Amino acid sequence: MPTPLKRLLRASPQQLRSFEAAARHLSVTRAARELHVSQPTVSLQLRQLANLVGEPLFEPLGRGVRLTPVGEALQETLGEISRCWQRFEGRLGDLRGLLQGRLRIAAVTTAEYFVPDLLGPFSASHPGVEIELAVENRDRVIDRLRRQVDDLSVMMLPPDELPLHSLPFRDNPLVVIAPREHPLAQARSPVALNQLASERWLMREPGSGTRLVAEKHFTSQGFTPRVAMSLGSNEALKHAVGAGLGVAVVSALVVDSGSATGDTPWVQLPVQGFPIRRQWSVVWRADAPLDLPAQRFVDYLQVGDPALPGGG
Repeated sequence: MPTPLKRLLRASPQQLRSFEAAARHLSVTRAARELHVSQPTVSLQLRQLANLVGEPLFEPLGRGVRLTPVGEALQETLGEISRCWQRFEGRLGDLRGLLQGRLRIAAVTTAEYFVPDLLGPFSASHPGVEIELAVENRDRVIDRLRRQVDDLSVMMLPPDELPLHSLPFRDNPLVVIAPREHPLAQARSPVALNQLASERWLMREPGSGTRLVAEKHFTSQGFTPRVAMSLGSNEALKHAVGAGLGVAVVSALVVDSGSATGDTPWVQLPVQGFPIRRQWSVVWRADAPLDLPAQRFVDYLQVGDPALPGGG
């Protein structure tokens, strides 16, 4: 009987690439488009791989497909193989005196305002490290953490249900913004939160870290906002506020990024209880070893760099 290693070696790289792409997209069509091959080619490679495994890997679901339990197990196994190879590349580079390998980072959407500033100097210091940055909403970042897609994740509220290490490394105050012509825009003293009870509140989508923190703060103050709209990005939120559709809670990073370009159609309101003090954290799975590039990046954040935003 063939050993597990021999069975693995009988699978072609094309079959494994087709499976990885189809499992990630849950679509044979999108996998074929990504791999620049025809859909029948991907379908053939998936059938050949299923025959080799001896079990179906996908089953139809609407216009797409979903993984069978065997397919889920194979996806997890290929992820483990990929991470083992990454560790080997890191060790190899370390033995050669040059840090090499791949660093995969997922960041929630608000973190896109500063994460590139962190990666720039790190990349310049470690040219042998290939960096992949995925910017997603909080729910998708948590799902990627659950599936161990990335080495590190950057977020404000790490989930409690996963075994994680967490390193807070930067402040993330949350503030209230309103249209520039708002009657309270020129207030000289802090405004009581209940003065905003009749306002239309614009919020990030359910599950967003900013929304979760804001809702917890409102509850602690006995305040119920009149939520008029939920939006999926900070830029959409700023534009909606600037268009006079309501007021919103956003990260101060969002305010600073807009203010740097000149006059804005929105302003920060001085509201009692704000800013809400929170921190950005880099998190990683506690039940899996960090590859060397990821460990070096964590060390880099711990040491800090005065030249970086928030560093010192």
